[in-house]
Amino acid sequence: MKRIYVVLFICALLLGGAAWAQDKTPRFKVLAIGENGGHHILHTKAAKIWLNKLAADSNFTIDYYSNSKPITKAFLEQYQLFIQIDYPPYTWSKESENAFIEYIEQGKGGWIGFHHATLLGTFDGFPLWQWFSDFMGGIKYKNYIADFAAASVNVENKKHPIMKGVPASFPIIKEEWYTYDKSPRLSKNIQVLASVDEDTYTPVRDIKMGDHPVIWTNTKMKARNVYIFMGHAPELFENPSYTTMYRNAIFWAASKKK
Repeated sequence: MKRIYVVLFICALLLGGAAWAQDKTPRFKVLAIGENGGHHILHTKAAKIWLNKLAADSNFTIDYYSNSKPITKAFLEQYQLFIQIDYPPYTWSKESENAFIEYIEQGKGGWIGFHHATLLGTFDGFPLWQWFSDFMGGIKYKNYIADFAAASVNVENKKHPIMKGVPASFPIIKEEWYTYDKSPRLSKNIQVLASVDEDTYTPVRDIKMGDHPVIWTNTKMKARNVYIFMGHAPELFENPSYTTMYRNAIFWAASKKK
């Protein structure tokens, strides 16, 4: 009888160990790409610290890259989410561009873009990536507030999963506030989630758009995707509205559309 109990006990330990190992299998895998220099580097470093803690607490993994060279169709197959941290839509090779386009258009994974992801135009000798411009609502970068401004961001779609737990209006204490040649809202494929109230710029600034979306998603694409303009200062990760939105975006975008 004792032998039976011992066998049962060992079996229970083995089953428990197997269940524990299964529970520790990562929920999903993330590719995060960010610049390794320039005046956005402090935000990128802060993002890594915050993302690594979230990944550890929530059981997913992140691989970081500082350029788009590794991006191929085969490379992207291992990732369920692509986060573009302050990385522009130029300098990409044609192979990387085509792999990314397929990833988004076919919904092979989700995408979150921040800040520099809408630096659309002709920069550093690179031409406009027209597909990416269309992805972002057919926009081109026009100007920015070089000496920064604080402002209030107003949520327009409170029912969207990304905005769960985010106040109807929340402050951003330091940002460059890009302007574009037109509002992405004009595209029939763009759903605006939030916009900045330019009347709240502090100090007052005259670089304005009028209608100025700062968070939006392209509903045409099979991939769950969202662009969040705010992404310059490391202090953003001390803003609970920003981190709540960031966290929500990760888990929403990493889940494929049904």
